[in-house]
Amino acid sequence: MKVIICGAGQVGYGIARQLAAENNDVTVIDRSAQLVQSISDTLDVRAIVGHGAHPDVLEKAGAQDADMIIAVTFYDEVNMTACQVAHSLFRVPTKIARIRSQSYLEPGFQDLFSQENMAIDVIISPELEVGRAVLRRLAVPGAFDILIFAEGKVQVVGVTVEEDCPIINTPLRQLTDLFPDLKARVVGISRKGKLFVPRSDDQMLVGDEVYFVADVRDVRRTLGIFGHEEQEARRIVILGAGNIGLYVARQLELNQPGTRVKVIERDHDRAIFAADQLKRTIVLQGDGLDPDLLEEVGIADTEALVALTNDDQANILACVLGKRDGCSRTMSLINNQTYMPLMRPLGIDAFINPRATTVSNVLQHVRRGRIRGLQSVHDGDAEVIEAEALETSTLVGKPLREVDLPEGILVGSISRDGEIIIPRGDTEILAGDHVVLFARSDQVKKVERMFRVSLEFF
Repeated sequence: MKVIICGAGQVGYGIARQLAAENNDVTVIDRSAQLVQSISDTLDVRAIVGHGAHPDVLEKAGAQDADMIIAVTFYDEVNMTACQVAHSLFRVPTKIARIRSQSYLEPGFQDLFSQENMAIDVIISPELEVGRAVLRRLAVPGAFDILIFAEGKVQVVGVTVEEDCPIINTPLRQLTDLFPDLKARVVGISRKGKLFVPRSDDQMLVGDEVYFVADVRDVRRTLGIFGHEEQEARRIVILGAGNIGLYVARQLELNQPGTRVKVIERDHDRAIFAADQLKRTIVLQGDGLDPDLLEEVGIADTEALVALTNDDQANILACVLGKRDGCSRTMSLINNQTYMPLMRPLGIDAFINPRATTVSNVLQHVRRGRIRGLQSVHDGDAEVIEAEALETSTLVGKPLREVDLPEGILVGSISRDGEIIIPRGDTEILAGDHVVLFARSDQVKKVERMFRVSLEFF
């Protein structure tokens, strides 16, 4: 596949890295010569210095025979124009744009992004996606990651194995015998920073980060089995009233009226704006690292501190201070991935990487075959994929124990006629089933081939 990426920032770099690793023909455009040089030095891609919306630059990038353009510069208008030029002049089949401003996304203006007006096929909104990720983590305390599949009926949950976990040092195959009616399955384990897909005789150790697939009705029970029985937070402090912080506070007001929310915003004008937008939420103007202000908001009695400013270091320090002063759980927005290994040692319970969230959304539309959903996990080391099984799929019509699944791929769940099935060795996948798989990044191409329409791929 030939792909043009406009924007060599963190999101553009993440997309380019993933697509280049899968042997796609990738060209990256950015106005910054420094970013272009950096991406040329580190990735097997072609990189061009220029304006991504200019026709001559797109022509130089090979737009005339490109399969897709992904516009993820910092500026909405550049992204929209780049997609429009790619459509009008070069007839690029698929156009994806990152849109940050919520004004463009108002329900009354949806006709703007149509073939008749502005021909953009897919809109990616990082703020909305990150805000939803925050809300999912707040709804499932004890988890560091929550992914939704099968129209909300299946969740993939990331959880850390603590010393009080009752099922450590237990072969995974025994969990089926211990909990025969539990609709959950361990599909991935990260140990000392290395992610692997477990076999039935593998065990979980203290300190492991484990991903399990579960029927949404069994998620709480599964977390309890892992030793995580934290209650949903009812007293929440949000640091930062930007687009993400304001969205989270609004949604908590709408959907959890019993939750007491306080927002701290450093900028005076933004604090006033947020206070006007919110009804029951208390907005305080000040520095979230100020000990007196933290005491004023009652940090010692706060059940969750969510740091959502655009300053990674401020977010991290706020979480550390909050934990020191008695806050039960903390969550931080982190843009710089070099900080991620520090999260656990610093006692931060969960973090969200906007780049990873946006990259996952883009990749969902890049993948071939009957892919219905996709999320990248563990900084791109693996993907969780929901796909529709076809008659031609190698998975269909025989027990899973007889399917020659490559190492690094595991079927987590099957959705059939509204029922969620956690597969065993004798389970058969039928045509039309929606299958959730956990796959190491180097095995994703094989997953795509399993779910392609044509027989020629098998």
